[in-house]
Amino acid sequence: METVKGAVISLLMDAYQQRDKVGVIAFRGTKAEVLLEPTRSVELAEKQLQRLPTGGRTPLAHALSLTSDMIHRLQRHEPDQALLLIVLSDGKANVALPTTDSTDVDVGDAWKQTEQMAAQLGQLDVPTLLLDTDSGHVRVGRGKELSHLLGADYLLLEDMTADGLVHTIRQAAQR
Repeated sequence: METVKGAVISLLMDAYQQRDKVGVIAFRGTKAEVLLEPTRSVELAEKQLQRLPTGGRTPLAHALSLTSDMIHRLQRHEPDQALLLIVLSDGKANVALPTTDSTDVDVGDAWKQTEQMAAQLGQLDVPTLLLDTDSGHVRVGRGKELSHLLGADYLLLEDMTADGLVHTIRQAAQR
């Protein structure tokens, strides 16, 4: 994760120079939260990045739902703003969405909910990178499944250096 944080700080400097905005949604424990609404403030983004939680349970469907809401809001208020979604996850969703009256998601099944939220995000036609954080000898492969549902380019984070990650994200942002 330190590689990611270093790369993102470098990207924040690029974003500042290009007058781009950066937002951060974190997910851990039982819920996801917007750590940073889209902003041009490098200082604020870096501060929030430093407190980016890692490890523990994964409410991935909730994070994807918040992401969808944020993208819809940005597209409505700033329709000409170019977007790039970067998802850092091993894809191992294990926390279901809070119970709702909605019938459009499978209640209680964290992976099914994640599949549904990812498919909805994939329909938004936003360029997306999925950086798979899965590591070790035994891999579940959910990151690849998730990238397919999102329509995302897939990268295994373990294979990336900080410079390589920055280069890849810069290329994706220029598409």
